[in-house]
Amino acid sequence: MPNNQYPRRRPRKQPRYDRMILPGLLVICLIGIIAFVGFKMVKKDSVKSASSSNVVQSKKSGSDKKAASETDKQSSTLPKSKASDWNLVLVNRENPKDELNPELTQLGNIVVDSRIAQSAEAFLTAAQTINPAEHFISGYRSVAYQETLYNQYVAQEMAADPSLDHKAAEKVVQTYSQPAGMSEHQTGLAIDLSDIDRLNESTTAKEIAAIAPTYGFVLRFTDAGKPYTGVGYEDWHFRYVGVENAKYMTEHNLTLEQYLKQLS
Repeated sequence: MPNNQYPRRRPRKQPRYDRMILPGLLVICLIGIIAFVGFKMVKKDSVKSASSSNVVQSKKSGSDKKAASETDKQSSTLPKSKASDWNLVLVNRENPKDELNPELTQLGNIVVDSRIAQSAEAFLTAAQTINPAEHFISGYRSVAYQETLYNQYVAQEMAADPSLDHKAAEKVVQTYSQPAGMSEHQTGLAIDLSDIDRLNESTTAKEIAAIAPTYGFVLRFTDAGKPYTGVGYEDWHFRYVGVENAKYMTEHNLTLEQYLKQLS
């Protein structure tokens, strides 16, 4: 009898979905973790960047405020003086003056503008408590006398160095003396004060300069001020500007040229 039965097939195995679910979940979780960590890192960088920007901006703002505060403070303490005040008259190579003819008072071996005689005398007395050898060297000089003195200095420089012509000798002289009409001594408001009759050799120059503002005087020529005055350091040259002005100028390291610009 013919066998009409088909060959028996092996039953098809059903997919084990239960085995696929767990790896799938793990993959999904892993992707989620990576995405979460990446988001956190991006967010952290953004926050850090924003924070840094805020810090920089804050520092800049703080610096600007501090600078503004310093300017305001300096402006607020600026004496109520005017550039046209008699004790702030400016005489230099850029601002020559004709003879000013101030009323003069004798102080020992010098004469000064009568308006500063009392202050100059008090300054000398105070200086002598520091160094008894302190004395006046020079005060008021007329334009005519300054011209004679200046020309003598030029001749001395040429004699000391024959290689110098007249123009070169003048440049040397102008580091310590000025042409007629361009010297502060003609104002009667300048004095030379030292313990020795030689420039920049005083043994107590710093101490004397420190007390000068108390009596209305400033050390007129300093190394720091040379770009503004055109004159190098002179340890004996003091200029009367008034007590309030002198204290402000000294506190802020200002030359008379710089101070007058602030007052303008």
